Amino acid sequence: MTNLAIQTLLEQVAAGDTTPELALDRLRSLPFEDLGFAKVDHHRALRQGFPEVIYCAGKTAAQVGQIAESMLAHDNTVLATRADEACYEAIRSAAGEEPVYNRAARTVLVRRGELPPTMGSIAVVSAGTSDQAVAEEAAETAAAFGNEVDRIYDVGVAGIHRLFARMERIRRARVVIVVAGMEGALASVVGGLVDRPVIAVPTSVGYGASFGGLSALLTMLNSCASGVAVVNIDNGFGAGYIAGTMNRA
Repeated sequence: MTNLAIQTLLEQVAAGDTTPELALDRLRSLPFEDLGFAKVDHHRALRQGFPEVIYCAGKTAAQVGQIAESMLAHDNTVLATRADEACYEAIRSAAGEEPVYNRAARTVLVRRGELPPTMGSIAVVSAGTSDQAVAEEAAETAAAFGNEVDRIYDVGVAGIHRLFARMERIRRARVVIVVAGMEGALASVVGGLVDRPVIAVPTSVGYGASFGGLSALLTMLNSCASGVAVVNIDNGFGAGYIAGTMNRA
């Protein structure tokens, strides 16, 4: 539940449009609702500005649907990550409407109403087409919370002229997310060319010696470019969330 929702509810009580008992019933599940298998944090939007996000991996579709139904009773935005077709169908049933399902990103979004505009845009830059699923997760997460997102894909260092051709667009963003596998060098290159925060996302893309993204992770952690921060391997969600927080500041 957001600050605005609580304020509206209190104003309704003050105006006599609803009873204190009904208002108390609405607030009873704050700060969380116990579903037995999950405790849904309805207070998170008040504390952090964003509602809780459903991480679908390891949950059954029925559990995801119940969590989504609980959240939609309090929040206008529900985002689910690492969602398969069954989770999408469960959220669609809980919402009673067609959510936005990005199969590449494995995200499902239900958003009712408009969000306040942010100060600027977030650029999501990926090295190769194989990194696109993680880049899409970052882009969808940032967009879910009202950020303008500019996707700039397949501009890795193996053909660095592709990156240079798009630097004007990248420099217009307030925050830059760089997604790369293999050796992960793109984050350092971008970090050395912009005066914006760069959030580097290593992916598990690469041949054997990339060790499932560990090579890219270590390259990004050891970046000689200032202003580069690093999230975990394949954590597009974390990058998109952090970038959104920065863009609101």
